[in-house]
Amino acid sequence: MTGTVYLVGAGPGDPELLTLKALKLLKSADVVLHDDLIGPEILAFIPSSTQVHNVGKRFGRKVISQPEIHALMVQNALLGLQVVRLKSGDPLIFGRAGEEMEALRQAGIEFEIVPGVTAALGAAANARIPLTHRQVSSALVLVTGHHAGVEEFADWPAKIPTDATVVVYMPGYDYGSTAQQLRRAGVPAATPCAIISQATSPNEQVHLTTVEDLHNSPRLPSPTLLVVGEVVRLAKPAALRQKFRWQGSFPPNGPVLPAAQERAE
Repeated sequence: MTGTVYLVGAGPGDPELLTLKALKLLKSADVVLHDDLIGPEILAFIPSSTQVHNVGKRFGRKVISQPEIHALMVQNALLGLQVVRLKSGDPLIFGRAGEEMEALRQAGIEFEIVPGVTAALGAAANARIPLTHRQVSSALVLVTGHHAGVEEFADWPAKIPTDATVVVYMPGYDYGSTAQQLRRAGVPAATPCAIISQATSPNEQVHLTTVEDLHNSPRLPSPTLLVVGEVVRLAKPAALRQKFRWQGSFPPNGPVLPAAQERAE
């Protein structure tokens, strides 16, 4: 009998954000193929008898190609082994799960997807930024700063609603180009932004700025995430400085909501 491949989301980094199902599969897997971003605290849950392979790709470094990852999953499943393909965040959001599902289907391998806490949710929660708000943001747009085979931004909406929150995964450090892309899509220059580095980890950092000043942002340690939208004003950095390292201050335009509306919420 062939084995099953599990595409498992490990969450944004904090091991306590693993789902119970993810933890159970890690403890029972025969083979674990993990991304480079999976931290040692999560890998520590894997028994010493399990075969563990780092198949990560970061900053253009490709220790192993995507087709080779497909081959590893298929080969181990054909041996009757239970394979966990462990991905940071959620497998279905910029996690190459679509390509891996297609490869497994073509090989006739059974697979299951185990969702995880995606980076946008983990980062926003730690920074106390609501990604939606009834008076401020009624839409959430997830985009990536990287696209397979394309150096420039790809597949961004031509027009972003003014009441939308935009989360940019893997934004890189060319913040000037990111700001230009946002402005072309209709995002006002004064819109606040938060660059969140190493979200949910003890080394998390947050830098607050605006689209207009985004190009002056520091190069915080990767992985980073960029949150753009009026909801960023709703975070309370003063109350969080004791826990995380914050840089910058809120844009000077004041709170989003009048005090009466805030009390009503």
